[in-house]
Amino acid sequence: MADKNQQAYHPAAANGYSRNDAETGGVDPRELRRQKQKKWALYIIAFVIFQTGIIVLFTFTVMKFRTPKFRVRNSKSFDNFNVQPATPSFNMRMNAQFGVKNTNFGPFKYSNTTVTFYYKGTEVGSTTVRKSKANFRSTKKVNIPVDLVMPTTLASSADLKSDLTSGILPLTCQAKMNGKVEIMFIFKKKRTANMNCTMEVDIPTESLKNLKCK
Repeated sequence: MADKNQQAYHPAAANGYSRNDAETGGVDPRELRRQKQKKWALYIIAFVIFQTGIIVLFTFTVMKFRTPKFRVRNSKSFDNFNVQPATPSFNMRMNAQFGVKNTNFGPFKYSNTTVTFYYKGTEVGSTTVRKSKANFRSTKKVNIPVDLVMPTTLASSADLKSDLTSGILPLTCQAKMNGKVEIMFIFKKKRTANMNCTMEVDIPTESLKNLKCK
C-alpha cells in the first residue's frame, strides 16, 4: 500500500509546476512575464515617439506663423488716360487689383494700409486698402482705382519727357501692411507684409506690363 502511495506522489505536481509547464510549453512563467513587460515597454516607447512626431509636425506646420504677402496683382484697364510727351505731363486712373496672400492656418486681420506710387522716387499717386482680413490659406483680392498724376516738380524733368516719348512710364509702389495672424482662435502674432513692386505703363496700349514684386 505504501509503494502505491509513493508511486502516486509527484513533487512537481504538488507544487503546481506540471500544470504551468503544460500551459506555457515548458517556459518559466516569470520569463513570460518579463517578455510581456518588454513588449508593453516597446509599445509605449513607440507610442510616445509617434505622439512626439505628431506634435513636432503640428508645431512646424499648423502652428507656424508666416508673414503674408501683399502685392499689386495687375491692372486690367486705365480710365482718363491722358499722356502728353511734349509738355511733358500725365494724368491717368489705374484700375488696380491688390492681393493679400495668407498661407497661415488662420486668418490675417490687417488695418488700413496706404499704397504709394512713385516715378523715380517722386510720389505720383496713392490709395488706401481698407482694413479687412484674408482667410486662412487663401488670397484676398481688392480692386481699387488709383489716380496717377504728374506733380509740378516734374514739369521740367528731361527723364520724364524721354520716358513718355519712348512710350514707357516706369513706376514703383511701396506699402507696409500691419496686422495679426490668428490660429485656432487663441494664438495671435503680429505680422507686417511689406510691398515693393516695379512696373511699367505701356502708353501706346494703355496697359500695365513687367509687374514684379518682392
